[in-house]
Amino acid sequence: MELESAPLIGISLALGSAVALAAANMLQAKGVRNLQTQTAPGGTRSKAAQLMRSKVWLLGAALLGVTVLLQMASLTFAPLMVVQPIGVAALVFTAVITALITKQKPSWAVVRAISLCVLGVAGFVTVAALVSKQHAVTDVQLIAVLIVLTVLLIATAVIWVSGRRRRTPPMFWVLLGGIYSAFVATLGKTVILRVQSAIREGGFRLDTADLLTIACVIGIGVAGALSVYFVQRAHDGNRPEIVVAGLTVVDPTVAVILGIVILGEASGAEPWAFVALVAAGAVAMSGVFALAREENGAK
Repeated sequence: MELESAPLIGISLALGSAVALAAANMLQAKGVRNLQTQTAPGGTRSKAAQLMRSKVWLLGAALLGVTVLLQMASLTFAPLMVVQPIGVAALVFTAVITALITKQKPSWAVVRAISLCVLGVAGFVTVAALVSKQHAVTDVQLIAVLIVLTVLLIATAVIWVSGRRRRTPPMFWVLLGGIYSAFVATLGKTVILRVQSAIREGGFRLDTADLLTIACVIGIGVAGALSVYFVQRAHDGNRPEIVVAGLTVVDPTVAVILGIVILGEASGAEPWAFVALVAAGAVAMSGVFALAREENGAK
């Protein structure tokens, strides 16, 4: 069953989410940096406890909550593969805020990297808006999403344990934060679609379908908590622009793959559309890694 959508409303809410995300990450990055400079050697209080006492970090956390609410609202009005990539606008907002705070213009290499991200995502959204459609989510599709999340959790645990004695590249935390954030959006979209379908069909019933929806909500909580944790780890070794770039490019890339492969949002698309989507995604990802090289090299 195809569901109605209002892409313009979804896109507007997604832009608002991008603004909130940019501000949230800047504030949380500042909170983490303040913790690094203020922590006394031999202190017994955990980093988490110290962050919870930081007003700047807490304000960023509150804005991150606003980001998620606006993101979920945008997914109510438009397909996942249309609104999710728009979060890359947060990268532009972050660059502008950073330039205003430091009173320094970004280098040409940074501008070029951000431009690649924006152009790639703009192309992606344009194609996605032309070919995507919302469909009611079946039990099989929902189970598939939950299985993929379970496999990801196992893989993360294995990598975590095997790599405890080795230095973890800072970009690794950025990638993990973006991947788990994508599952928050994807699972959130499935819940929204199932609620919409239930309302159309006359209400909720305590059956297998509803139990799967509850499992989906639990998955959102697990993926959301891990995303927040990995984002904080990412702030330890990366500048805010890189963290935002990872969240706003890795997140939609993974979310859109799930939307296409599992949720069937591009089931009626022509072959040229898939080629265009892959090309646009590759351009956006190249911009993220170019930005990471430039910003980490400038530290």
